[in-house]
Amino acid sequence: MRRIFALALLVLFATNAHADAVLRGETLLKAHCARCHAIGSEGESPHDQAPPFRIVMKSYAASSLAEALGEGLVTGHPDMPEFVFSPEDVGAIISYLQKLEDLK
Repeated sequence: MRRIFALALLVLFATNAHADAVLRGETLLKAHCARCHAIGSEGESPHDQAPPFRIVMKSYAASSLAEALGEGLVTGHPDMPEFVFSPEDVGAIISYLQKLEDLK
């Protein structure tokens, strides 16, 4: 019975930690990206050249963006600034983007 209780607590903790990471990722994207990109599951991007993240996630696996987010995300688009995120922030952003991947 103790093992079941311990396992249940572990699952609850992991679930809460993941939910916190998703929320932190969404907050980071709102602060840094939402001025140009639609970051949610619907809506149009404010900048006509910036694809909604839900569309980007149809072409790229969220996990494949980790290195670019940590070392400096640069595109050929002149309006997009370079972003570099801490490892903790990268993990949170990836958690949020994986949520958008699930919309496929």
